Amino acid sequence: MSTHVTTQNLARADVADDAPAPTERRTGSRGWALAGIGAGICGIGTIVFSGMVDAIYDPALVGDPAGITAKLATQTGAMYAFHTFTTVGAVLLVVFAAGLHRRLRAALPDSAIPTVALGGLLGTAVVSIMGSGLDTEFMMGVTEPDLVQDANAAMFNHWIGTIPWLWTLAGLAGLALWATFRRGGVPRWIGIVGLVLGGLTVLLGVSPAQYMAGMTGPLWLLVTAIGFTVGDRAHRA
Repeated sequence: MSTHVTTQNLARADVADDAPAPTERRTGSRGWALAGIGAGICGIGTIVFSGMVDAIYDPALVGDPAGITAKLATQTGAMYAFHTFTTVGAVLLVVFAAGLHRRLRAALPDSAIPTVALGGLLGTAVVSIMGSGLDTEFMMGVTEPDLVQDANAAMFNHWIGTIPWLWTLAGLAGLALWATFRRGGVPRWIGIVGLVLGGLTVLLGVSPAQYMAGMTGPLWLLVTAIGFTVGDRAHRA
């Protein structure tokens, strides 16, 4: 019977086995914040081009569905722009929502605040997609004789003049940032912007002047996303 003994010899006897592993330096990405800037710009574009499709609000066309359809046929350029800004903005808003949730979760790991912010922004993205849901049906149909009923064309104008303006839930994300600031999780001015513009967006949204939330919500988003892009250096370090 033979016995085999295996030994291990270190190439350097003076190197300790428990030497610390090299550390990895991580720098927070700003891609999600840049997406928020894009979403804010698109949100403003949504409101501008939605307002340019105004046949239903023309006093000279009250009670004239056929005249409304005829005027809508001359505003298809604004409709296409509205559709593009609204849908692209919704996609970018989802990216921003995910990044903001991660950012707030890093500051408040055991709080419901990051989830409130995420839910508010995702809800707003869904509302935007729903607001653009009838676009193809009508912006192409109103230029074809008898393809779209006049009463339906008028309803479409009401739809894009109201639904995409409902940024109420985005205001919750602004208030979530204020709550995060109160716990030391974000810079002071970002929290204040969240309180003022986010709070105003929620108040307008729950009031009979709900469509005015479309004026303050995109502005809050744009200012906040710029803040996270060019500021927030302490967190990224």
